[in-house]
Amino acid sequence: MLQKKIRVKPVVSLLATGLLVLNTAISFAATSELSLDESIALALQNNPSIKMALADKDKAFWGIKETEAGNLPTVSLGSSGNRSGAEGAASNDSFNTSLKVNWPLYTGGRVEGLVDQAKSNANIASVGVEKVKEQVKLDTTTAYFSVLQNNNLIKVNQETVNSLTEHLKNVRAQFEVGTVAKSDVLRSEVELANAQQNLTKAQNAYDVSVASFNNIIGMPLDSQNTMKDDLAYVQYGMTLDDSIQMALQKRPEIIQSQETIDAAKAGMKVADSGKMPTVAVSGTQGWNGSNFPGDKSNWSVGVSANWNVFDAGVTNSKIKQAKAAMDKVNEGDLQTRTGVELEVRQAYSSMKEAEARIETSKVAVGKATEDLKASQAKYYAGVGTNLDVIDAQMSLTQADTNSIQALYDYNVNKAKLEKAVGIGVE
Repeated sequence: MLQKKIRVKPVVSLLATGLLVLNTAISFAATSELSLDESIALALQNNPSIKMALADKDKAFWGIKETEAGNLPTVSLGSSGNRSGAEGAASNDSFNTSLKVNWPLYTGGRVEGLVDQAKSNANIASVGVEKVKEQVKLDTTTAYFSVLQNNNLIKVNQETVNSLTEHLKNVRAQFEVGTVAKSDVLRSEVELANAQQNLTKAQNAYDVSVASFNNIIGMPLDSQNTMKDDLAYVQYGMTLDDSIQMALQKRPEIIQSQETIDAAKAGMKVADSGKMPTVAVSGTQGWNGSNFPGDKSNWSVGVSANWNVFDAGVTNSKIKQAKAAMDKVNEGDLQTRTGVELEVRQAYSSMKEAEARIETSKVAVGKATEDLKASQAKYYAGVGTNLDVIDAQMSLTQADTNSIQALYDYNVNKAKLEKAVGIGVE
C-alpha cells in the first residue's frame, strides 16, 4: 500500500500543476492589454462586415469573368435516339449526334459594354471593402475611447465619494462637539448618497462600453481588457482646406461615385449596340445512323450576320433609359461630393470646438481644486458653511467631468475627421 501511495503523489502533483497552468492561461486569455492599434487590428480580422464586403468583392470579380465569356466560343454536344417498328416486324433504331461550335465575332459593342460595367462594379466592390474597413476602424476607435472615458469617470466619481465620505466624518465629529447643526450632517449624508449613485451609474456605463467594445473587436462580451492608451491630446496636422481637398481625392465614396459614372457610360454603350449588326461563325459536326453515335458523318461551317432594322422603338427606349441613368449618377456624384465636404467641415468644426474646451476645462479643474481646499479650510476653521464645501466639491466633480468629456470629444471627432478625409486603415 505504501508503494501505491508514493506512486500516486507525483501523478496528483502533476495534475495539480497542469490545472494551475491551465487556469493561469485562461485568466491571461480573459484579461489582456490592448492598444488602440491592436484593437483595430483585431476588429479588422474578426468583424463580419468586412467578411461580407470581401464576399461581394469576389462575387463582382466572377461577374467580370461571366461577361467576358460573351466574346468566347461555346461548344455544345447533343444526341437523340429513336426506336420504331410495326407489329410482326423488327424494330428500327436511329441515332443523331451533333457537336456544335458558335463564336460571336461582333456584337455591336454589347459584350464590351457589359464587360466595362462588370469591371466598374468590381472596382466599386473592391473600394467597398476599404470603406467598410474605415468604418470598422472608426467604430473601434470610438468604442476604445468610450471605455477610457467611462473608466476615468469612475475614478472621478470615486474621488468624489471618498472626499464626501471624509467630509461627512468631519461634519459628524463637529456635530458631536456641538459646533455645527444637525442639518449639516443631513445635507452631507444626502450629497454622499447622490455621489454613490453617480458612481454606480458610472460603473454601469463602463460595463456597457466594455461589452460594446468587445463586440466590435470580436472578443467574448465579458472579456476584461486593460487599455494601454489613454485619452490624450494629439494635434491634428492639416488645415480645413487641405482636409477637404484630400477627402475629394481619397474618400471611397468619391471613388465609387466615379466608377458608377463609368458603369453608366458602359450602359449607354450596351444600349447603343442595339442599332448595330451582329456577326457570328458556327460549325457543326454530326453523326446519324442505326448504331450509336451514328454511322454517317456530316459537317457544316457558316457565318451569320443579323441587323435589326426595325424593332418598334425598343432600342431607342433603351438608349433613353441609359441616358436618364447617366443623368442620375451625375447628379448623385455632385451630391456625394457635397456630402463629403459637409462631413469634413462638421467633423473639423466639432474637433476644434472640443480642442478649445480642453484648455479651458484644465483651467476650471485647477480653480475648482483650489476653491474646494479653501472652502474646506474655512469650514473646518468655523468661518465657512457646509453648503460652500458641497458646492465646491460638486464644481470640482463637474470640472473633472468636463475635462474628460472634452478630451473624449476631441479624440472621437478627430477620428471622424480622419475617416471623412479618407485616411485609410494603414
